[in-house]
Amino acid sequence: MQSTHCQTRVSAVVNEFEDVKIERLEAGKLTVSIERNEIEDERVSAITSAGYNVTRERNEKSSSCSTGCCG
Repeated sequence: MQSTHCQTRVSAVVNEFEDVKIERLEAGKLTVSIERNEIEDERVSAITSAGYNVTRERNEKSSSCSTGCCG
């Protein structure tokens, strides 16, 4: 997700999920919050199925996913 093209592609896919909000998008990393915990596994599965890595960071209100592509 180093290039603008990859960032735009990933952003467009994430924006299709109504319960997921992009918190931060930068080269090689995307941080999102997921409003409902019960859908988190489903969203993470979709992200990993698309070929991205996910790192879960827990806090009181959100879950964050770090994804990377292009290397």
